Amino acid sequence: MLKATLLKATEAGAKILQEYFNGTFQIDSKSTANDLVTEADKKAETAIFSVIRETYPDHYILSEEAGELSTASNIKWIIDPLDGTVNFAHGIPLCCVSIGIEQDGKMIMGAVYNPFMNEFYFAEKGQGATLNNKPIQVSAKTDLAKACLVTGFPYTWEEEDNDPVTVFGRFIKQGLPLRRLGSAAIDLCWVAAGRFDGFYEHKLNAWDSAAGFIIVEEAGGKVTDFKGNYFSPHQKKIIASNGKIHEQLLQAVNAK
Repeated sequence: MLKATLLKATEAGAKILQEYFNGTFQIDSKSTANDLVTEADKKAETAIFSVIRETYPDHYILSEEAGELSTASNIKWIIDPLDGTVNFAHGIPLCCVSIGIEQDGKMIMGAVYNPFMNEFYFAEKGQGATLNNKPIQVSAKTDLAKACLVTGFPYTWEEEDNDPVTVFGRFIKQGLPLRRLGSAAIDLCWVAAGRFDGFYEHKLNAWDSAAGFIIVEEAGGKVTDFKGNYFSPHQKKIIASNGKIHEQLLQAVNAK
């Protein structure tokens, strides 16, 4: 029942995104001029909540727009109704619904759906990861120097050792192919599918990474913080990889 509700909620959110995409809708700013929220974000969130509450009215919810809807439940839904809002607002079809489910502090299930590319990713703890119901796995690349990487940039950050621009510049100077799609959830899913060999980002929220985190793990990859500790969506820094280049990527991101 939990899986069925997750899939139904993800599809409900995606249906709203499809209705609004390339149409006319209200756009507002949050923390900065380019940290956007659209009418579609809010309507998709409402649709997702409706599906969840119909079956699980007492479950804990953490969602990007509504924030924390705290209950005593040991099951928490971590929701981004529209990951890649800036892309969406500009008619770029690299955006998705991302929903993870956490039980007793551990991720047990995740779904990421980009309806504009017809790509539905799903993972359940111990059951593997799928793309459109077909099993996926991470790449077999073993050399960081030959890897294809992806990253993202936060809307606000301070200049410091190994800040986002410094690390990005270091990879570019080494000639590494490094992409920036504008959706952390899609970045993680593309690592899981073997399209990218590694992903890192300096400043994410739980709803950005929760679903993608378990999808990478169940596809055979590895996810940690910048210190190499086991990852939690409730902290900011993330490195995800096929596992084979993970230590190399950690060292490169943290280089002196």
